[in-house]
Amino acid sequence: MTETSLLWFRQDLRLTDHPALTAALAEGRSVLPVFILDEDAAGPHGLGGAARWWLRASLASLREALAARGAGLLLARGRAEVVLPALAQAVGARQVHAGRAYEPWARGQSRRVHEALEGAGAGLVLHTTAILREPHLVTSGSGTPYAVYSPFAKAIFALGEPAAPLPAPARISCPALPAGGEALDDLPLYPVPDEPDWAAEFGTHWQPGEDGAAARLARFTARALDRYDAERNLPGRDSSSGLSPHLRWGEISPGQVWHAARAAKAGAKGTETFLKEILWREFAYHLLWHRPEMPEAPLRAEFARFPWQPDAKLLAAWQQGRTGYPIVDAGMRQLWRSGWMHNRVRMIVASLLVKHLMQPWQDGAAWFWDTLVDADLASNSASWQWVAGCGTDAAPYFRVFNPMLQGEKFDPDGAFVRRWVPELAKLPDAYVHKPWEAPPEILAAAGVRLGQTYPRPVIDHAEGRARALAAFEALRA
Repeated sequence: MTETSLLWFRQDLRLTDHPALTAALAEGRSVLPVFILDEDAAGPHGLGGAARWWLRASLASLREALAARGAGLLLARGRAEVVLPALAQAVGARQVHAGRAYEPWARGQSRRVHEALEGAGAGLVLHTTAILREPHLVTSGSGTPYAVYSPFAKAIFALGEPAAPLPAPARISCPALPAGGEALDDLPLYPVPDEPDWAAEFGTHWQPGEDGAAARLARFTARALDRYDAERNLPGRDSSSGLSPHLRWGEISPGQVWHAARAAKAGAKGTETFLKEILWREFAYHLLWHRPEMPEAPLRAEFARFPWQPDAKLLAAWQQGRTGYPIVDAGMRQLWRSGWMHNRVRMIVASLLVKHLMQPWQDGAAWFWDTLVDADLASNSASWQWVAGCGTDAAPYFRVFNPMLQGEKFDPDGAFVRRWVPELAKLPDAYVHKPWEAPPEILAAAGVRLGQTYPRPVIDHAEGRARALAAFEALRA
């Protein structure tokens, strides 16, 4: 009987540049691909609603790609440390290959799987599939982890170019799938049938899967990379790569993205800026590895005493895009309808929540976790701590974004606001980011009735800023 190895897909739902797949095939055995929905292991960080929508479509795409190469995909549900040893014994597998995962819960899962497989006479071999460099390999001159992004990025660049991407196999020898696998439609990965389909528009914005990732990367490098440095902060322009959900699910590797950008526009300013953003994602993963408390607790200990003022009504107004600040409301509505938000706007909406409104950053992170298709524990946690001023390398807390000035600077013609807040679409550019300053006749001509068709600001900018700075000063006292 031909020996079999198991390939455990985790956050690397692709066939190209997949070291675990390459290693499994190199052993000369047949390979049985498996994906396990292990919700018990994730605890409070189980998949949010938008992520479930994406995962379902991504698994369907992966299954098709495997079928085209002669292989199946076994879907299972349960504890990985139970499923994998039983499966290994059922098919006579002595080895399980998988990508390394970096979330605290996933690290615990890996340890339990390793121990359970060992007890069953099999082994677990982990490979680097989700990031560029393993965290323990990137340290400062003193041997400690980097806590500041700039020297971290410099160190990564100094290590040289990542390894060239591995090709996808033309064929995969795969045994017959054992009985007992789950049907994709039976996994809880889509809105409940009788409830409103909040994900109805997602498919108009996204093509989950490896093919969708490759197509988006090709479009970006051909059309937007050369102007990325100049336009990356303009949400009204189609200048973002849109690769974040594909990277989150491993439908494309950061190494593939890196080499494609280099090949398309080597040395261009836009390329260097884009690669530094790939390294921000890398930095977040390294931070999470070394500081596993990051999703829940501020990395700057003094912020545990910050005088947040939780308010369910203010939080709901922010979640629903009803704050009265157009650039913020446009971002929150873009998030709800597309499962994604422009990066510059993410910073603006986060700043308003934690500073003007004094809501805990963890509440904002939780909302993003549930509504983003690219919900990534490392990036989400690190970015919210950055905005809140409580991370290891964070924006100073006293840096309070002015939402009107941010809108005027980065959405000067109001294109972004007009798309996502259509009730303001007829306002002149001068007032689209601050409709409360428009004369009554301008508001009437645009069909805007403040407090009725569009809310007044939930808090005055100057008042919110002053309150936030006072809280910060009290923390320092």
